[in-house]
Amino acid sequence: MKIGVIGAGIMGSGVAQRFAAYEHDVIVLDISEEVLGNCKKMIRNNIRFANMFNKDKKNDNIDGLMSRITYTKDYSELNEVDVIIENVPEIIDVKRTVYEQLESVCKKECIYLVNTSCISITKIGSFTNRADRVIGTHFMNPVPVKKAAEVIKGYHTSEDTIKKLKELLDSVEIHPIIVEDYPGFVSNRISHLLMNEAAYVVQDGVAAAEDVDAIFKMCFEHKMGPLETADLIGLDTVVNSLDVLYESYQDPKYRVAPLLRKMVDAKLFGRKSGEGFYKYF
Repeated sequence: MKIGVIGAGIMGSGVAQRFAAYEHDVIVLDISEEVLGNCKKMIRNNIRFANMFNKDKKNDNIDGLMSRITYTKDYSELNEVDVIIENVPEIIDVKRTVYEQLESVCKKECIYLVNTSCISITKIGSFTNRADRVIGTHFMNPVPVKKAAEVIKGYHTSEDTIKKLKELLDSVEIHPIIVEDYPGFVSNRISHLLMNEAAYVVQDGVAAAEDVDAIFKMCFEHKMGPLETADLIGLDTVVNSLDVLYESYQDPKYRVAPLLRKMVDAKLFGRKSGEGFYKYF
C-alpha cells in the first residue's frame, strides 16, 4: 500500500519509519527542505540505534527500509497514494490549508488518517468532500515501538473506513483502540491535565521538575514523568493542544500554565530544541 505522510517532524518521521519497516511505500511531504533532510537523518539514526539493542528483522536492512521512503515538497506527488497520514501542528488554520491542498490532488478513494491529539475529527472532516473517509489515528511517540494507537470516529466516518483502518494498522502490528469524537479524546484530555498541573507545581516552587517526575516514576511506576513526557512531545505542541482544549470546553482546568507559555516564547520546546524542563545537548 502507498502511504502519504504529511509533516516530517518527530511524529511524521516515526510514522514513515514504522510503515516502511513493514514494506509499505511511503512519501513524506513537508514545506521545508531542511525539515525533510532532518527527517531522513532522524529515521536512519533511529534505525541504527534500534539495531544496537534489538535485532528486529523489521529494521535490520537499513538501505532496504530507506529505499521505500521518498521525500517531497510537492502535493501533486500524492495523487496515487491510498492513505494520507497527516501530522502537522495542532493549529486549525494550518490543518485546514493542508486538507484544501490534499483535496485538489488525492484520488477519491484515498482515506485521511488525522494524527491529531486534540482537534475534533468531525471538524477536520468538514474541510473535505470525503468526511466518511476521515478518521482520527492518534499515534503515540515513539511511533516505531508503540503497540497501540487511539482511533477516533468522526460523526460521518463510515464503517468501511474503520474496517480498512483496522486492516492497515494490523499490517504494522498496531492495535487500534476506538473512541468517540470529542476534543482531546481520551489520552490527551487526561494527560494534558497532568502535564499542565505539573508545570504549575514547578512554577509555584513546590518541587523541581526532576522531583515531580520522580514521584510519578517511583511512586506510580510510570515509565516517564509528566514533564519528561511534555519535553518529548514538544512544549509548543502541548501549549497548542491545551489551547484547543480550553477553546473547545471553555473549562479553566485547561488554561495553560504561564510557565509553559513563557518557555515556548523562549523557544525551549524540549527534546527537539535541546532544552525544555531538561537539557538534552
